[in-house]
Amino acid sequence: MAISFSEKRNRLKQFSSILAVIIFIAIIVIFVPRIFPKIEPVILPEIEIPVKKIEIDFHVLRHPLFEELRPFPEIEAFEEEIGRENPFLSY
Repeated sequence: MAISFSEKRNRLKQFSSILAVIIFIAIIVIFVPRIFPKIEPVILPEIEIPVKKIEIDFHVLRHPLFEELRPFPEIEAFEEEIGRENPFLSY
């Protein structure tokens, strides 16, 4: 059985595509380390941040306007059923 020209072309296409992939990988392996060299991590010296003491001045809350404020009455929970079982159904 003779090998037809179409089979030779298919083999040649497969061989050329495999060769192209191998060459592409070789180029990446050779040139990428030169383009992107390893960067050594920079070690910064430790910096001590002073902790500031926070002092709250409560005498502002003793102002007469603040003393006149009263809390809201407590809201009771709903006792009825809220909403519909399936809100996406039409009425």
